[in-house]
Amino acid sequence: MHRVEHVMGFPVSLRVDFVTDPSVPEGAADAVFAWLREVDERFSPYREDSEVSRLDRGELSADRVSDDLAEVLGLCEEYRIATGGAFDVRLPGRGLDPCAVVKGWSVQRAADLLAAAGLTRFCLNAGGDVVVSGGPWRVGVRHPFVADKVCAVLGLTDAAVATSARYERGDHILDGRTGLPAVGLDSVTVVAPDLTLADTVATAAFALGREGVEWAADQADCEVYAVVAGGGVLRTPGFPTAGAGTAAA
Repeated sequence: MHRVEHVMGFPVSLRVDFVTDPSVPEGAADAVFAWLREVDERFSPYREDSEVSRLDRGELSADRVSDDLAEVLGLCEEYRIATGGAFDVRLPGRGLDPCAVVKGWSVQRAADLLAAAGLTRFCLNAGGDVVVSGGPWRVGVRHPFVADKVCAVLGLTDAAVATSARYERGDHILDGRTGLPAVGLDSVTVVAPDLTLADTVATAAFALGREGVEWAADQADCEVYAVVAGGGVLRTPGFPTAGAGTAAA
């Protein structure tokens, strides 16, 4: 089964392998996309009636937010402290924007829904950030300068991979210490056991700049591949590159 929908501003694709899961539980895919649409409605800073927007305007007090938003904001604060302020969702002159955590957190929750429904081999791809179950899967990491090429191919089983870069949205990641676009890296890819960790660490590392590569490598259960400004590559020894394979995400 292969299904694609546009949610939260990017394409989300779900692929389920019928070899190991011959019968997909009724409604499993529907539940995934319904959850992601719910997240967009509740947490998007671009929706005036979202919980995030209401909190930012002071219409909702911090002690009365939902458990889900409290969890997201707790992660945001954890990474703000861990990066010395480089990762910050409350930049001066800009509204509250926790999207850097919400994306990976919500897609990992969606993958958990699939696992809870009994699916054992699937690939959930949200705008290039990927969660896979079963395996092996082959996942390409887009080249930061050449759109139709990859700079690495990963072999993954029960893992997640996320990339932060400027090639899709320009200089959208700011260094919270300066308020200016983050410099030093052209892209950073993190592989971790879940997408909440992989996506947040990748964004935080990019915000830190070149020092973010070592910082990300020091995070538990994270493997890192970074293209630094000028084209050099830094990677951790355990980064799971692989040769050509039959399954692709």
